Amino acid sequence: MQTLGALMGFFLLSGAAAAPSALADSPVPLPSYNVTLTAYNAVRSQTDEDPFMTASGAYSNPEVVAARSQDLADKLPFGTIIEIDGPDSPKNSCGYDAVSKHVGYRVIADTMNARYTNYVDILFNTKTNYTLDDGSKKNASSILGVCKGSTVRVVGFVDISHPSHMPKTQIELSALVKGDSTLAINK
Repeated sequence: MQTLGALMGFFLLSGAAAAPSALADSPVPLPSYNVTLTAYNAVRSQTDEDPFMTASGAYSNPEVVAARSQDLADKLPFGTIIEIDGPDSPKNSCGYDAVSKHVGYRVIADTMNARYTNYVDILFNTKTNYTLDDGSKKNASSILGVCKGSTVRVVGFVDISHPSHMPKTQIELSALVKGDSTLAINK
């Protein structure tokens, strides 16, 4: 863990916008955590009085943002890029498989209420709705539900203290993780 912290510190202090490829190529195994996975929307009833601003100060972009419970702050600091796998048990009845195409990579940019521990919360667009068999519509965050036994893997880091460094799309975020500078964010 100290090695990951040192790598993240180097990239933050060196001014590198993102260093996921350096982390991914590191001989040190990248950490992964078994968590409960949930989802939320950027609406007042699920956030605070300013749903469009995350706890890190980044814009609440439902394409790339995730929150973590406060107990994971040292393991998943703001700017950590994660890859998410759904629950490890087929008995888990959450809707991860149904919404997985909207998950992708995520940047930890928000934090959850202190009452939650060992959670990662994915921000979904309020317009990401699914039509159910009965014709009703349900948001992706409701479809996901509570996924116990999910895994998040640290795959990189981006300095989100500068708004221009925060990826805006899954394409930009994926390019950072894969080290493809031709698709990465223009600086």
